[in-house]
Amino acid sequence: MPPEPQSVDPKLLPKLLKQMTPGDVAETLARDPRLILPVGTIEKTHSGLPMGASTIVVDHVADALSAEFGVLRAPTVEYGVNAAPEPEYPASVTLRKKTLHRMLNDLLTSWECHGINEFVLLTAHGYDPHLEAISTVGTARARVRVVDLFAVNLSNLTGVRRSEDDRGGIYASLLLYLTPSLVRVEEADPGASAEQGRALYERIRARVSERIFLAPVPSE
Repeated sequence: MPPEPQSVDPKLLPKLLKQMTPGDVAETLARDPRLILPVGTIEKTHSGLPMGASTIVVDHVADALSAEFGVLRAPTVEYGVNAAPEPEYPASVTLRKKTLHRMLNDLLTSWECHGINEFVLLTAHGYDPHLEAISTVGTARARVRVVDLFAVNLSNLTGVRRSEDDRGGIYASLLLYLTPSLVRVEEADPGASAEQGRALYERIRARVSERIFLAPVPSE
């Protein structure tokens, strides 16, 4: 039996902005004026995986962090910057780098006007133009922290490497743990497993918790 995804205490549910009333949002921000914003992609990672593999991973991590720390969680930006779509993956879609950058600038500017003083932008897509679009977003006063989930050190987990060619296996293991019904096992990377996915997920979530939410904020 594959391991069950780590459950969240039912009293500690993610603070999902799109499901909350204005009063609930105001109360949440009064306690903690931070906002988690996941940024996903729709692209091919492997023939046996869903097109939104990176989005699914970043959604789960964002929900877990929001639940653990009580931080407001914005709706996911589902589209990112990808390489040119390949003919065998006709539904792949990409934004231009400047389009994603401008959209994020507009969103953060709006939210900053409502008192948010720190943004945590999460992504699970290591394509350089995608990361550049996110990491160069600016604000007037608020702190912006950009986290590439795959920048977490995973090197001591068996079979996990960081090359572009191996990311299908990493996504496959994560999805076999988080959403196994969405993986075509017969087409997935033969080295992928739910057990490895649990180890990857727990390492990523723990490191982001430690470095972003638990570490002291350096003085300006």
